[in-house]
Amino acid sequence: MSIESLKDALPDYAKDLKLNLSSLAAEPSLSEQQRAGTFIACALAARNDVTTRAIVSEFAPKLSAEAFAAAKAAAAIMGMNNIYYRFTHLASAADYKTLPARLRMNVIGKPGVDKVDFELWCLAVSAINGCGVCIDSHEKILRDAGLTAEQIQAAVRIAAVVHGVAATLDGEAHTANLAAVTLAA
Repeated sequence: MSIESLKDALPDYAKDLKLNLSSLAAEPSLSEQQRAGTFIACALAARNDVTTRAIVSEFAPKLSAEAFAAAKAAAAIMGMNNIYYRFTHLASAADYKTLPARLRMNVIGKPGVDKVDFELWCLAVSAINGCGVCIDSHEKILRDAGLTAEQIQAAVRIAAVVHGVAATLDGEAHTANLAAVTLAA
């Protein structure tokens, strides 16, 4: 699979997603590693098999083994952290914010790639998972490290499009299943 096969899998009504996939696959404001890792981390976070297979097939060859593992680690650790920190933010009781998380997060301190790239991938996954606390934290680290608003926005645009593609393909699969059940009845 590839980005082209992923675009071909999208229905005609999702033409904007197809166009956005094409332009973001060559996004010039990000390095190749930043772009490829963002796509992979976001595909894993979006949880759609077709999307993940196509994006990994397209972008994994552009990464070293260490960077590929780090992109997967960003999706994994933020899958946990986004739930925990979103809870502490949304819970009415203030004491949750003061309690130590007591969750292992060693990969954040030693991701195996440039810290800025890993933080960018964590931010993009946090955007998909909707954790404002994590978005703010990772965005601040990125800005302090010198990334521009345009670079950060590019990663979030990738997250938005990858998630939109995954949601569209999930919706199409469910619609097809419902149609098959209706026809069988």
